[in-house]
Amino acid sequence: MKLNVAGENKEYKEGLTVKELIALENVETPEYVTVSLNDEFVDQGAFESTTLKDGVVEFIYFMGGGK
Repeated sequence: MKLNVAGENKEYKEGLTVKELIALENVETPEYVTVSLNDEFVDQGAFESTTLKDGVVEFIYFMGGGK
């Protein structure tokens, strides 16, 4: 399977879940990451059951700040 992960083209085994990809990519603070799959957000509760297909995956962190 071909994925573009955070702007980099990579190949992974078929049947990979979002949760497994997060582990393989050593995502920092996975409990706070939001995942976009082909421009659609994946609910964090579905990371374990969402199987990936060819496409684009982005890891997004929302940051707070300011006054």
